[in-house]
Amino acid sequence: MKTSAIELKRIANRMRQLIVEGVYSAQSGHPGGSLSICEILSVLFFDEMSRDPKVPADPDRDRFVLSKGHAAPALYAALAVRGYFPEEDMKTLRQIDSHLQGHPSLGKTPGVDMSSGSLGQGLSAANGMALNAKAKGLGYRVYCVCGDGEMQEGQIWEAIMTAAHYKLDNLVLFVDNNGLQIDGKVSDVMNDLPMAQRLAAFGWNTLEIDGHDVEAIGEALAKARETKDAPTAIVCRTVKGKGVSYMEDQVGWHGSAPNAEQYEIAMAELKKEEEVLHG
Repeated sequence: MKTSAIELKRIANRMRQLIVEGVYSAQSGHPGGSLSICEILSVLFFDEMSRDPKVPADPDRDRFVLSKGHAAPALYAALAVRGYFPEEDMKTLRQIDSHLQGHPSLGKTPGVDMSSGSLGQGLSAANGMALNAKAKGLGYRVYCVCGDGEMQEGQIWEAIMTAAHYKLDNLVLFVDNNGLQIDGKVSDVMNDLPMAQRLAAFGWNTLEIDGHDVEAIGEALAKARETKDAPTAIVCRTVKGKGVSYMEDQVGWHGSAPNAEQYEIAMAELKKEEEVLHG
């Protein structure tokens, strides 16, 4: 790791503060699934991907697709901390004329590589980016994050077959396996477990890790880089609402905003964790 584990944890904590700030300010949004992917985005944007905030449209940059587009607050928080735009912009989330809308929009927000939000489509777009790199002999890599509820979509599995068929070893899929979706437990709505074994059966190099362990994420990405002639899927065991005690593993926080009292509690908890991480 080029960035230390403790610094990546601090970044993830800062992202969580910005997510809560944004969703509270908007009184709208999806905090649960945003909070569950902060470590993943921390490692990607601050250690793994080759990107420059000063040149957001660099044709040689590594690409990122947030297929679970409702978790846009997490992507915006990562971009803000990375320096694509001021952190203060998070308070404009979902407001008219803000560049931070409810789902990522290509061309509206610096650093967003693909519009997303219609679940199941992001991996297909990521495949196209990876195929382009292969066809043109370009060196960039492509990273995509899907939700475990999203993995129920048929288009996802078509994309999974396509990526394996074309041996897209420049593509990495993260599955945010937090076990919950808008209607309840993923296992009750439409069970898609065991996810890792299913992906492996389709010809993917598949890894299963703790999605809140920044070192495990980094090690998995290193293994993905070593893999040839197959795409890599990293199935991440995560907690929906991670970092805010009353949101953790509670399906009701899939798409709800905290009130003033809940906002204060959440920020106090995250500030306390920040103090711990800074020693």
